[in-house]
Amino acid sequence: MRVVFLEDVPNVAEAGEMKEVADGYGRNFLIPRKLAVLADAKAANIIEAQLKKKARIQAETEAEMRELAQQMEGKEVILKARSGAKGQLYGSITTTEIAEELSKSTGLVVDKRGMELEEPIRQVGSYEIAIRLTKDIVPKIKVTIVGEEKEGKEKEEEKGKKRAKAEKTKEKVKKKAKAEKTEEKGKKRAKAEKTEEKVKKTKKKVAGEETKK
Repeated sequence: MRVVFLEDVPNVAEAGEMKEVADGYGRNFLIPRKLAVLADAKAANIIEAQLKKKARIQAETEAEMRELAQQMEGKEVILKARSGAKGQLYGSITTTEIAEELSKSTGLVVDKRGMELEEPIRQVGSYEIAIRLTKDIVPKIKVTIVGEEKEGKEKEEEKGKKRAKAEKTKEKVKKKAKAEKTEEKGKKRAKAEKTEEKVKKTKKKVAGEETKK
């Protein structure tokens, strides 16, 4: 059976192509699904209309993609991630995170599968990533990965210093209070001993006067 294809059929034929196919395949699959028609006198008119429709849709799609590319070109996406001392990420940034952040920050929605990223990002820094919207339309965006570990570490160190300073001050206050308490006890004890000494002297004096009598 000779048919003319109305739509592209992967690994079989492209739209507008005339080709011989198995009768069963043509009657039971291609023709019922309107992927192809019999190659007869009517086929030329059908094909022409179909190809015009397809060309119009492709033109509209390409115009939309070009507009999207203009909006996307040069946009910067900033992502924060935990990192080590040398900028090594604890984990990685994939096209999924990039696409989500791009949509969140700019409102532009793209298919993550179009992002030309060979492997996930595992290092802090800036990266230029191409996004293939069509075969010939490939805008580029800038992706900047900012590490959070350093900032968190600095804050933790600052808290530690403040805590240590507070503990040191507290210890000084305790020592001072203890020293003052000890000094106060010493003064009281010295006063008590002085008083006791006076009492003893008084008693001796009294005893001496009694003896004289």
